[in-house]
Amino acid sequence: MNNPADSSLLDALTRATCRALRQAEIELPPDVLETLERAAAAEENAVAARELSTILENIAIARERNVPICQDTGVPVIYLTLPPDVPLTPALYEAVREGVRRATSVVPLRPNVVDPLTRSNTGDNTGAGMPAIHISPGDRFEVTVLPKGAGSENASRIGMLLPSQAADIPRFVVESVLIAGGKPCPPIVVGVGIGGTFDMAAALAKEALLEPINVMDDYETGICETINRLGIGPMGLGGATTALAVKVKRADCHTASLPVAVNIQCWACRRATVPVEVDR
Repeated sequence: MNNPADSSLLDALTRATCRALRQAEIELPPDVLETLERAAAAEENAVAARELSTILENIAIARERNVPICQDTGVPVIYLTLPPDVPLTPALYEAVREGVRRATSVVPLRPNVVDPLTRSNTGDNTGAGMPAIHISPGDRFEVTVLPKGAGSENASRIGMLLPSQAADIPRFVVESVLIAGGKPCPPIVVGVGIGGTFDMAAALAKEALLEPINVMDDYETGICETINRLGIGPMGLGGATTALAVKVKRADCHTASLPVAVNIQCWACRRATVPVEVDR
């Protein structure tokens, strides 16, 4: 592979970032669409059934017209996977930022990124610390994007539980969804991070949203079923499906600590992965 200082590789990363954002914003992953369709087919509440039907129509129109699924195109959260022959350099970060700027113009994305205190808008979804870029090693050079809207992000929650409270984790997650109510545009996907440190738990919860939602283990299924018994339903108007899925990621933690984080995603569980390939 070419050295990442090579402009052709940096250009490829910029293009891949832009392409991934376009794909994520316009077309939902098959597992998310499948889960929404299954929820719509099973819904017996008339209002909830109409809401789910409207959501599915919205998805189809976005795909047909090649426009974003939601007016809140979110803030771009980026996961960059680097193979052994691609060293991490400042130029890689800038290439990703340029991809975000390009996507903001061509998709287009709503310029959501602002200074936290002055609320001054950067206009291109970059700025101090933005976009959020997470780096991990892997076999392939690829970029994964997770656009995150504010309605769902604002419903996030973290707790530093006692080690003796492990059995209370499902209650904490369900309580977080109950507090959120209809604000995060349900039916939602609930990412849960357990363990690590304060910051690691939050990162794990967000990473859990990258996992396929059409499969859950017994622990995840149990929490999801309890959430759906709350009856919040699509858009908070009641119904059988409040959560499409619960996804959990874990890390070991200090013997005296039990961090738990909940990161909620709306029904538009947008994500996409694109390989970084140099044009030959």
